[in-house]
Amino acid sequence: MNTSRALGAFAALVLSAGSSTAQDYPDRTISMVVAYSAGGGTDIAARTLVPYIDKYLPGDQTIAVINKPGAAGELGFSDIAKAAPDGYTIGFINTPTILTIPIQRDTSFAFEQIKPIANVVFDAGSLVALPDNDFGDLAGLIAAAKKAPGTITYGTTGIGSDDHLSILALEREAGITLRHVPFSGSSEIRAAVLGGHIALGSMNIGEVINSVNEGEIVTFGQMAAQRWEGAPDVPTFREQGIDIVSGAYRGVGAPADLDPAIIDILSEAVGRAVADEDFRAAAAKQALPLDYQASDEFTATLIELQGLYQTLWDENPWVD
Repeated sequence: MNTSRALGAFAALVLSAGSSTAQDYPDRTISMVVAYSAGGGTDIAARTLVPYIDKYLPGDQTIAVINKPGAAGELGFSDIAKAAPDGYTIGFINTPTILTIPIQRDTSFAFEQIKPIANVVFDAGSLVALPDNDFGDLAGLIAAAKKAPGTITYGTTGIGSDDHLSILALEREAGITLRHVPFSGSSEIRAAVLGGHIALGSMNIGEVINSVNEGEIVTFGQMAAQRWEGAPDVPTFREQGIDIVSGAYRGVGAPADLDPAIIDILSEAVGRAVADEDFRAAAAKQALPLDYQASDEFTATLIELQGLYQTLWDENPWVD
């Protein structure tokens, strides 16, 4: 066989193998890595979604959720980035950490090593306080903060979290300075607000809406482009004159070199899962604000956010 014919045969073999891989996918259990502990918001969203992805994948294979917490998500994201690009290791990824960890420090992964498959949730930031707080509303809070810079306390889940970056955005937009108090989780923030130990809690709207509806706390708004259907009475910050859209995207990702045909299979399955009425009912019970984006749109969203976070870091690193 001459060289050109051999190369042609090899190319045909490679193309055939790739096509067969996508055609047969999936033929065994898929692992979904969650970079945080069981029971947290990201884990709950992933476990609520997984049975419905299973329902719409070809064949009868299932997805197993694997928790890999550590280093603010870096360990789990690294596992996704370095996995074989065969579609059998995917992950439930979230912002801002998948974007900000490589900006803040040297890491074992780069965002470019992970391919966004589909977004599922956008959980907008919100700011909560006790019902008998001293501010009344967002305008009152801003006025109070201008009179006493750096004295009004707010809690977050840590430096560089979406909770923290949301308040940094508020400070820049409103020209105020608040005092940051980091906590290890959202339940600790809620307890500190309820106990009067801090004035404000920076949390996602999906995390607080049940407590708001029950009258335990009040919120000064949601940092979304438009009101979430689960919180129709909560105004956006934009409606109140503060131009902020900030929160946490949560979706599915995979190793960057994954076959585009497998990306399409996964993205379609996630899209059909998010549209499933049973899933939407389950998501409503879990207070998950749904925002499906297919692979190309989700990728564009994250690239835009990456540029924004890099600019913010270059101008003023988010460290206390």
